[in-house]
Amino acid sequence: MIRRCGTLLLLALCITARAGPVVIGSKTFTESYILAEIAAQLLEHRGIEVERRLGLNGTRIAWTALVNGAIDVYPEYSGTISEVILADTALDDWAAIAAAVRRRGLALLPPLGFDNSYAIAVTRKAAERFALRRISDLRNADGLRIALSHEFLRREDGWPGLARRYGLRLAVHGIEHSLAYQAMQEDQLDGTDVYTTDGEIDRSQLVVLDDDLSYFPEYRAAFFARDDLPREVGDILAELSGRIDEPRMRKLNRRALDPEVSIAEVAAEFLVEEGLVQGGSAGASLLNQLWRNTARHLELTLIALGLAVVVGVGVAVLLHRHGKSADGFLHFTGLVQTIPSIALLALLIPLFGVGRTPAVIALFLYALLPIGRSTITALRAIPPAWRQVAAAMAMTRAQELRYVLLPLAMPHVLAGIRTAAVISIGTATLAAFIGAGGLGDPIVTGLALNDTSLILQGAVPAACLAILTELLFEWLERRLVPPHLRSARS
Repeated sequence: MIRRCGTLLLLALCITARAGPVVIGSKTFTESYILAEIAAQLLEHRGIEVERRLGLNGTRIAWTALVNGAIDVYPEYSGTISEVILADTALDDWAAIAAAVRRRGLALLPPLGFDNSYAIAVTRKAAERFALRRISDLRNADGLRIALSHEFLRREDGWPGLARRYGLRLAVHGIEHSLAYQAMQEDQLDGTDVYTTDGEIDRSQLVVLDDDLSYFPEYRAAFFARDDLPREVGDILAELSGRIDEPRMRKLNRRALDPEVSIAEVAAEFLVEEGLVQGGSAGASLLNQLWRNTARHLELTLIALGLAVVVGVGVAVLLHRHGKSADGFLHFTGLVQTIPSIALLALLIPLFGVGRTPAVIALFLYALLPIGRSTITALRAIPPAWRQVAAAMAMTRAQELRYVLLPLAMPHVLAGIRTAAVISIGTATLAAFIGAGGLGDPIVTGLALNDTSLILQGAVPAACLAILTELLFEWLERRLVPPHLRSARS
């Protein structure tokens, strides 16, 4: 009886754990956004709640998010799974890759119908000047200006392996994928890596070089999911299998390049054309997206700032009388400030995965310096006479702190918290790169698609939040700081 009750309880807990929304992720390029949005809208039309975590910065982050449960499903490619994730080049067919994935507790849903391999593309002008038709021709292309996306530059199935296979000695550097096309249009660049279904190939009239040594493996697109994905969700997404061939995907990518058309509209049009939904929808309205992103942004910022206030002020109060210890704390927080935001987020991923937790920890660490420094400086600057007065009144240390030191230090303490709050609001936009959401989501998407309007959808609200934060702290200062101390600070 007890065993049966335990089984039923475990089953109930599992059902409860899956009762939340299906979390769909994507990487930071147009096609990944489109496929993720198609999946999200299809599920929403079937009555399933969906949460989007789009723009995960690269394969490793998306893979880690899936393994850790930060997302439930995202679009991936067979070649990427075998070459990068599983690091097993012997897995060269779909069945073997799917079996290897299952052994890791994950699932590869049926293929969508197209192969999107890597390729090297150059401008027509460069192709004619250097007589480029095949990748092998790059051996004699001295002076060719080529830049590669950062992930392709590092991936073993990208430039390192390609250069070895073809014996290439070209000088290359990294560039954001979407910016490479603009650079080629402005004649600042001759070539870059592309996806064979990329809409920019036709729009920019690029020449795709033939992979004459057959270096690139097959990259068949499919949805990569957790093994505990509800069967109903898997069955719905399986309806997309075989519906998208290479010309169709290239057309969708090209359509998404239109500045008047959003990714959500491209996905909605596809679903209607395929008869998978009736009427079509562009997904959540702009107002709903703005509200959801702002709410998540505030959540990240407030949690991190609250922790930083408790720790920063608390440590400052404890250590301000101890010079070396206080200086050591400030040196540590100052050192953290020198670490670039993206680098700090990347360093936290192996420890805490992706999503909200590493984002909050990073924001907390960045907020410590302004709060701690302003509090320690303010407490140290209080004239000794005030402490002597407190001692003469037989105040305890706690009473001295509450009635004398903190009121005198409050203007500077609030100034430090105010600075930390504004920094946190700005830095939190980078949390979208690791799936934490917030106002960075439209910014990251806009950067990937070179869409200024999307960037503004995140940047403008973030700026407004910073202004509101300034006004809030002005109000708090009037409420918490005595008038004579405010005038003295002025």
